[in-house]
Amino acid sequence: MLLIAFAVGKFAGERIIMKASSLSFQAAVLLVLAGMVWGLQMAISRDHAALPAHAHLNLLGWVSLFLFGFYYRLHPSLDRSRAALVQVSVWIAGTIVMTIGVGLVHTGREAGDPLAAVGSIVVLAAMLMFGWLVYRCERDPATGRNAIMPAE
Repeated sequence: MLLIAFAVGKFAGERIIMKASSLSFQAAVLLVLAGMVWGLQMAISRDHAALPAHAHLNLLGWVSLFLFGFYYRLHPSLDRSRAALVQVSVWIAGTIVMTIGVGLVHTGREAGDPLAAVGSIVVLAAMLMFGWLVYRCERDPATGRNAIMPAE
C-alpha cells in the first residue's frame, strides 16, 4: 500500500512522477514474492486450505499487473496519464482486499465474505476502467498508435 500512496501522492501539477507501467511492474514483483512465500508456508505446513486465495493473488497480482504494465509501456501517453495510474492503484488495492477475504473464507472464517465481495467489486471496477482506457486509446488515432516504434 505504501507503493500506491507514493505513486498517487507524487503529482506535480499535471506531471506524474511514477508511470502506470512502473507501478504495475513493481507491485507485481512484490505481490508475486508474497504469493511465493505464502505458497512455501502452505507447503511446509501441509495446509493448503488457502490455495484459492494464493491462486487469486498470483493471477491478479502477478500476471494481470504485468500485462497492464506491458500495455501501458507500449502506449507512452497513456502510461503517463493519471487515469492509468489510478486504474493500477485501484486494481492493487482490490486484489489485496479480495485475496485476504478469499483466504479467510477458505480457512473457515465467514468474516472474510464481505472482504472478498468488496475486493471483487473493486477489481471488476478496475478492469472496467482498464477496458475503457484501452478502447479510448485504440480508437483515438492521436494516442492509439503512440506505441514505441523501432529505430529507423
